[in-house]
Amino acid sequence: MPQRHSKNNNDLAFFTYDEKRKLGYGTQKERLGRDSIKPFDACCLCLKPFINPLCCQKGHVFCKECILECLLAQKKDMQRKLAAHASQQKQEKEEEEEKLMLQKARELDAFDQQNHGAVPQYSDKNYTRDKNGFHGANSVKVTSYEEEALRNMKAFWLPSATPEAPVKVEAPSTCTVCPEGQEKLKLKTLFPIHMTEERNEQKKSKSLDKTYICPSCRVTLTNTMSLVALSSCGHVFCKKCADKFMAVDKVCLACNKSCKDRNLIPLEKGGTGFSGHGDHLEATDFKHLGSGSGLGLVRPAMKT
Repeated sequence: MPQRHSKNNNDLAFFTYDEKRKLGYGTQKERLGRDSIKPFDACCLCLKPFINPLCCQKGHVFCKECILECLLAQKKDMQRKLAAHASQQKQEKEEEEEKLMLQKARELDAFDQQNHGAVPQYSDKNYTRDKNGFHGANSVKVTSYEEEALRNMKAFWLPSATPEAPVKVEAPSTCTVCPEGQEKLKLKTLFPIHMTEERNEQKKSKSLDKTYICPSCRVTLTNTMSLVALSSCGHVFCKKCADKFMAVDKVCLACNKSCKDRNLIPLEKGGTGFSGHGDHLEATDFKHLGSGSGLGLVRPAMKT
């Protein structure tokens, strides 16, 4: 049976749809693998197994040392920006005062020239105005302004004389933000979490080989499960146990401490340089053809 002519027709001046598909043209989607997703027991900043973990109200988990260093660096950056903003405001105020002083000095000079006869007076009516069409003091004032403008004029076509646009420093925010969710974050809103480690193994597990379980159903916690932490006591459960028991009984199943609905904090999954948070961990790229090369060049996909 002969093959389809449309798929084998290569004498056209443009690429057909089938040829573009073979060259990789269009939006390419790929499910991210395990190596591109952060484990649930890793810090969001150092991407290593967390030590003394702290969790924010949005479910991002950090090492205690990492998040404290991050908040301290943000505070120092805020102080630097506030000092730069204050110095800029002071400089603008001084420039405004200097302009007012120069304006007053020019007004006094013009008044003094007009009252003390610095410009010669002509008796003839035809010569009461100078050649520029202005009266005495005004003509001196305009001439001095023109000379000053010519003296201070910058040749904009020369690189050395190009005027520079002033860089205006905006007033910085005084609130620290979460490095993952970019929402406002304070140190007092962080709470420690306690993961239940599996103790059934005879050999003492290493720090990188630790396995954690749900203290209620004793199921091993993995990246595929949705986890919930209690901000009141810090214990971590799977979402099924949290919705089935704690949301109804309002009591922690591990320590019997009372809790409320607002204390149930779902922990975010994923989140690295290659993937975002949540369940939609899919990489999308748009490939278009190079000019005459036939190679696919990659550019970020347009958000729709």
